Amino acid sequence: MRAVNLLPRDDPRGSSRQTNPLVLIGVVGAVAATAILAACFLMVSAGVADKQAQLDAAQSELDATPVPPPADTSNATLEQEKGARVVALSTALVTRIAWDRILREISLVLPEDVWLTTLAAKAPGPAGVAAPTAGFTITGKTYSHNGVARLLARLAVVPQLSTVQMQHSTLGTSESGRPIVEFSIQAVVKGPGAA
Repeated sequence: MRAVNLLPRDDPRGSSRQTNPLVLIGVVGAVAATAILAACFLMVSAGVADKQAQLDAAQSELDATPVPPPADTSNATLEQEKGARVVALSTALVTRIAWDRILREISLVLPEDVWLTTLAAKAPGPAGVAAPTAGFTITGKTYSHNGVARLLARLAVVPQLSTVQMQHSTLGTSESGRPIVEFSIQAVVKGPGAA
């Protein structure tokens, strides 16, 4: 009798089965990509949950705030205030005197040999009301009566002044013995709108 081997023969292909490195890299890459995507999803999901919790808290705070009463849409009070302001402004502009312009014009016509010691000014009263003391009172000094006369003539040219009159003019001497004339001039300031 002959001996029969019932065991399968060794297959050279089956026993030395080698794994393909490309397949192994592909499988490992797919597992890694899946793990990374799962981690990203979990992180984004947690962020969304936090934002949703903040939104819910803000919404509940908004719901808890009392509703303000409706605003008064009537413009009647605003129109009254506007009218009062317009009247006040027009009244102020009608009675306004441009003091800066008057003082600048006086400084422009002041002769070089005349200097002022005091200048007192009072605004005129409202239109139609006589104010005899309204105007300028100017006191100053010069070296001669001719300087006072030049100042009087030049002040008469200033458009906002009228009734320019000399109150007094006194000849004296200075500490150095030079003649000095002390004078006082009064002028009326024209009211606003006066020609």
